[in-house]
Amino acid sequence: MLAESSFAETSLNYLIPRRRDDELLKGILEDVFDDFLRFFFPNADELFHLDRKFVFLDKEFNRLFPPEQGTAGVRFVDKLVRVQLKKGGSRFVLIHVEIQGSKGNEDLTARMFRYFYRAKDKHNVSISAFALLIDDDKNYHPQVYTEEYLGTRLSYEFNTYKLLNQDEEQLRTNPNPFAVVALVVLMALKNKNIGDEELKQIKLDLTRELIKRKVGKSKHIKIMDFLTYYVNFRNKEMMIKFEQEAEKLTGRTEPMGVREILLDRAKREGREEERLQMARDLKTNGVDLDIISKVTGISIEEIHQLTASDKPGSTPFRS
Repeated sequence: MLAESSFAETSLNYLIPRRRDDELLKGILEDVFDDFLRFFFPNADELFHLDRKFVFLDKEFNRLFPPEQGTAGVRFVDKLVRVQLKKGGSRFVLIHVEIQGSKGNEDLTARMFRYFYRAKDKHNVSISAFALLIDDDKNYHPQVYTEEYLGTRLSYEFNTYKLLNQDEEQLRTNPNPFAVVALVVLMALKNKNIGDEELKQIKLDLTRELIKRKVGKSKHIKIMDFLTYYVNFRNKEMMIKFEQEAEKLTGRTEPMGVREILLDRAKREGREEERLQMARDLKTNGVDLDIISKVTGISIEEIHQLTASDKPGSTPFRS
């Protein structure tokens, strides 16, 4: 039995989808970009008009960079943002942010330089570039691009922020909301193989960190969504438990109206359908029913009913 249990646990590690959703990190940057600037520039409020709308030039920048050869249509550019400066009237600066999730085959430094000179040629303004390194290789930390030939030498250095090397306690004491975003990524890197219950406790702890910072309602919701979905639970039922406990921490000061109730119900039903579809797919691929049950939280009996309901003329199963 022990051998079978160990095999099941090992199989689970292969069946569970990638738990980090790095695409969400790119999205949250737009929601907390003022905090991002304050996080890296202590005098950001003196340098930039943070009360004015940031212009995200991602689509325009993508036109400057067709898909890289051999990358199946993937563009690496993450964020190019126009930020107005306080001095100099309407003058602005460009902030270029790259998020690097793994070492990969391409030289990040060469790519950073290539993006710099094309953006500089297009806009002819000052550019400040950042590489957010969210990989798990402690020895990987590219910081400068150099090129030299026959007495001509070029050196391009950019800002880097290696999440894995950050001090957890310093982030906890930093009142900036972006520190919570950084903490979410750091804790994901440090706790890749923990169980759902441990993950839930970490998420609740990070929820408390967010509450301490007393951010506005809109930004709080967006950071909370990032915290909730950046790392997935193995058992989908644990998500409901986490949200219930997180709601107790944050408190609901206003009663839920019809719209809020319907939105909440739609969100929960969407997760349930996702869980059922996962069970269907695993069953179709011949995965052992015990493993499917552990992955999805659906009983073996319900899995039998679920897959039987896919036959023509049957009634769809609902748990």
